[in-house]
Amino acid sequence: MTSSSPAEDRGAHEYRRAQRVSADLAAIDWPAELARHDRWLRTVVAARLGHRVAVDEVLQEVSLAVLRQQAPLRDAGKVAPWLYRMAVLQALLFRRKSARRRNLAERFGERRRPLESDCRERDPLEWMIADERAKLVREGLSHLSPRDAEILLLKYTENWSYHELARHLGVSHSAVEARLHRARGRLRQILSAAATADLVEPAESSKAAARTAPAQTVR
Repeated sequence: MTSSSPAEDRGAHEYRRAQRVSADLAAIDWPAELARHDRWLRTVVAARLGHRVAVDEVLQEVSLAVLRQQAPLRDAGKVAPWLYRMAVLQALLFRRKSARRRNLAERFGERRRPLESDCRERDPLEWMIADERAKLVREGLSHLSPRDAEILLLKYTENWSYHELARHLGVSHSAVEARLHRARGRLRQILSAAATADLVEPAESSKAAARTAPAQTVR
């Protein structure tokens, strides 16, 4: 009876391991899961990056990470939190590699301009006020940390409840409450400071103009 060489043993071991990994991956329909979670994962990545092309690249890395799993996930109930953590990790790796930091809310701030028919149906002044408010919110989001912008975007673009946020992010209900409370508070502070600056600037400009204007001679 001939004994196998160490190299052959290692090859057989790797083959059996590859078979087990393949079987474990098959336990979850990953293509279906990736498609089902694609929309909100895009929200997470875009909040971290702010680039449409970069979002696609990061999600491609998430898909590759599924295939590279050393210990494949078998619990379908943990798929969403696992994908969330992987999306955050891949976004971080992308930012480090590219060394680019851009406006995190830029893409989410884009809104469809109303058509002529929309303008006839809606009061133009009402639309202008709403559009100005949206601009202020977009500007405020751009000054938040990625984590704060992310939780707000997920809450209000996906319209998720606290329970849904906790389930997808893999955190507790109280953690979601704390993050949202903190993010809303910081956004309010930013918007309040911006509004104050808008009020102070015209007043200061008027004072400066009054000081520099030549005195009129009374005849």
